[in-house]
Formats: sequence, structure tokens, C-alpha cells
Amino acid sequence: MFAEVVAPIVSLLNSLMGPLLAIVGAAGALYCVVLGVKFAKAEEPQEQQKAKGALKNAIIGFVLIFVLILALNLLMPQMIKWVNTQTGGNTIHQTQITDVQNQAGKIQS
Repeated sequence: MFAEVVAPIVSLLNSLMGPLLAIVGAAGALYCVVLGVKFAKAEEPQEQQKAKGALKNAIIGFVLIFVLILALNLLMPQMIKWVNTQTGGNTIHQTQITDVQNQAGKIQS
């Protein structure tokens, strides 16, 4: 029962890692470029300080989100092991995750 509930969640996390990392990377880079242009165009010292603070906060947020996504990606095998120990023999295998992904793809189609 536990494995049947958790398998779709683990599957979803596995399937979202690549696209999520790409989206966060592209959005973060684009946002940093926009803020960099704002900083470069700022003429008054107050505007420069404001743009500089926004750019610094964006970079910190971007790095934090990137690191958290990578940490989740690295911890996924340990999460699967933990689920397998909690199920008392009912294990989540990559084939189960693939089956759930295939079923989800059929539902979406």
C-alpha cells in the first residue's frame, strides 16, 4: 500500500528534475541579465544601489534554488531506499516508476 502511494510521487520527482533544472537555469539567467541591464542603465546612485541589491538577491535566490534542486536529485536514491525499508519488502523499483510514468502519459494523451 505504502509503495503504491509513494511510487507516483517518486516518479514525478524523477521526471521533473531535468526540465525543472533547465527552467530554473534559464529563468535565473534571464532575470540576472535584465537586472544587470537595469544596473548598467541606472544613472543616479540610489537607482544603482537599488538595482545592485536586486541583482545580488536574485543571484542568491538563483543559486539557492539550483543547489536545492541538485540536492533533491542527489538524495533521490536514498529516498527510494528509505521507502523500500518502510514497506517491509514491497520495494519501489525503476520498473514501477517507469510503469507509473507510462500510465500518466496515457492519461495525459
